[in-house]
Amino acid sequence: MARVLLLAAGGLARETASSILATGDHHVVGMLDDSASMWGSEISGVAVLGGIELAAQRSELLLVCAGPGRARARIVRRLAALGVGLGRYATHVSGTASIGSNASVWPGSIILPGCVLTCDVSVGKHAVLMPRVVLTHDNAVGDYATLAAGVALGGNTVIGSTAYVGMNASVRQGLTVGEGATLGMGAVLLVDQPANSVWAGNPARALGGHDHTKITASPRLKEAH
Repeated sequence: MARVLLLAAGGLARETASSILATGDHHVVGMLDDSASMWGSEISGVAVLGGIELAAQRSELLLVCAGPGRARARIVRRLAALGVGLGRYATHVSGTASIGSNASVWPGSIILPGCVLTCDVSVGKHAVLMPRVVLTHDNAVGDYATLAAGVALGGNTVIGSTAYVGMNASVRQGLTVGEGATLGMGAVLLVDQPANSVWAGNPARALGGHDHTKITASPRLKEAH
C-alpha cells in the first residue's frame, strides 16, 4: 500500500481521502495546502503538514486535489520546477468504480465511487471524475479535465484539457467539449462546444443567448501523454 499526500486541503481532498480509505489502495499520510492557517490542523482526521512545495522535499506519492483543473495544472507546474516528475503522482480509482476493457487512466487522476468506464476509454493526467460519472466506448478525457457528479458521455466523445462538465450534464455521441470550456449543470450538449467557452441549458448553447446550433463539428482533440 503506497503512502500518499493530498495536495490542496479542500472538499475534493476530503472526498478522495474517504474513497481511498474505503478502497484501501493507498495510505493517506497527510495533506499539504498553501494556507498557513491550516498547518497543524486536521481535515477529516488527516493532518495538514505544511505548504504544497513541501511535496518536493518528501518521498510519498502525490494526488493533486484542487477542484478546478487549471488550479491542478498550476500546482503540477510549480512542483515540476522543483524537480517533481510524473512518476511521483499516484492514481486513485474507487473500489466501487467499474473499469472495462482497454481503459487507461493516467497518473494523477482521481475516479470517485460509482463511476463507470465501459471500454476503450482514456482518462488523461490529473483528471477528476466525481461520483457516478459514466464514460462509454471510445471516450477521451483530457489532462486536468473535471467531470462533476452524474455526467454521462455518449460514445466517441472528447473532453478537452482543463474542461469542466457540470453535474448531471449529458454529451451526445461523437462530440467535443473544447479545451478549457465549461458546460453547465444539467446541460444537454448536441453540437461541439468551442474551447474556452461557457455553455448551459437544454439544448446547451453559449450563455448570453447567441444561437450556436449551426456550429460545424470541430476537429477531434488529440491528447498527448
